[in-house]
Amino acid sequence: MANSVAERHSGGGGEADPVRGKPQGTAPAVLSVLDLAVVGSGLTATDALRTTARLARTAERRGYHRMWVAEHHSMPGVASSSPAVILSHLAALTERIRLGSGGVMLPNHAPLVIAEQFGTLQALAPGRIDLGLGRAPGTDPATAAALRRGRADGADEFPQQLAELVRFLDDDFPADHPYSRIHAVPGPVQGTVPGGTQSPARPPVWLLGSSGFSAELAGRLGLPFAFAHHFSAENTLPALDLYRRVFRPSEVLSEPYALIGVSALAAEDERQAHRQVLTGALSMVRLRTGRPGLVPTPEEAETHPYSPVERQIVDGWLANVVYGTPDAVREGLNELAKRTGADELMITANAHSPEARLRSYELIADAYGLPNAA
Repeated sequence: MANSVAERHSGGGGEADPVRGKPQGTAPAVLSVLDLAVVGSGLTATDALRTTARLARTAERRGYHRMWVAEHHSMPGVASSSPAVILSHLAALTERIRLGSGGVMLPNHAPLVIAEQFGTLQALAPGRIDLGLGRAPGTDPATAAALRRGRADGADEFPQQLAELVRFLDDDFPADHPYSRIHAVPGPVQGTVPGGTQSPARPPVWLLGSSGFSAELAGRLGLPFAFAHHFSAENTLPALDLYRRVFRPSEVLSEPYALIGVSALAAEDERQAHRQVLTGALSMVRLRTGRPGLVPTPEEAETHPYSPVERQIVDGWLANVVYGTPDAVREGLNELAKRTGADELMITANAHSPEARLRSYELIADAYGLPNAA
């Protein structure tokens, strides 16, 4: 079953290569954007999603290759619970940048539903949609149980769910399969009926992970792989090594293609950058100690009475964030790209201030000489 997924994965959108991008400016790897629609203290989900929309336009204007949004649930400080809904909005606001999920947590959903959602997105923005898939719940166990309506933990069934999803995307279940007469629409079936002109192309599938499971599966299937370095840095090199070691060429890729998520923020001076990233660190402290909430203000983060345990969490978190002046961030990203051999760096700037986050992407683009379409 696993090999059949790779053999039938045709990519999508009419592009010669819907997976690989080309390094921009002086960047050592392709630069892209990951957004969680973070909600800061004193702000609303509407504010957060408007910032996500502004970020999509900024990323397109400044030459970033793609922008993904992540699926999270039951987290007050994250408004990205419905990636497909957000992506449909971003697709209407942009023209060129690739858009996708980073990712959709497949065990939370029926594969047919995901095939329909991303088939719809592909119809709305042909050739610009990526389908990134993860096997974690993107939330706590109780919320995962509510999402899955009493079904058992779907993580163990991820390879089978993936194979079923790809069958729906390609509309090629065997004739004797129970789902052979079920079609994901929009999809390839529309090109096979009388008068049909629907393109059979569909979004390329990526596997996401923070450990070795998805790394190995992506490698064996010959699929592109995205690793969550921004919250699992200690596993980055082992996972990427495993992915490359077991990689089998497929119709999608002749050689491995690895993307890593990187937490990075640039500001005019180091103190400004530190004030902003500290808000994300305190937010992580609260999440890891069972008190998730909105992203705090810089003032709140600076005056918080950190316990020794909380300080340890903060120090560990900040150790894996690339922040500072634009030149310092460029050097940090260059070092990370060299150390990991990543083909693509997907930057996420989780901080309280929408303006600081947007400004950071502008400064990083300037540091690498990315074009400014304005």
